[in-house]
Amino acid sequence: MRVYGLKNCDTCRKAMKALPSATLVDVRAEGVPDAVLQDAYDRFGQALLNTRSTTWRGLSEDERAQPELTLLRQHPALMKRPLITLGDKMFLSWSSEVESDLKAAL
Repeated sequence: MRVYGLKNCDTCRKAMKALPSATLVDVRAEGVPDAVLQDAYDRFGQALLNTRSTTWRGLSEDERAQPELTLLRQHPALMKRPLITLGDKMFLSWSSEVESDLKAAL
């Protein structure tokens, strides 16, 4: 199980605390593999892009007009976090619902 997020993100820390066997992949330091990013985008679409982040607010209108996948490759911190992969399953964000769905999949 991999958790794609940021090591300083409170939500990612909560997910890691609940999932001690998971491996955290810091998207700022390591990025997200293209295959994983494409699969996540195919499943979640625009929900994968966090338009409430400070990174988003710092982008110009021209930058924001780029395709979502291009933006996510250039600015991995724009991804909604955490993105959790478990085999062929993916989970986006962290809530009690996601936690119960994930634990049911284990």
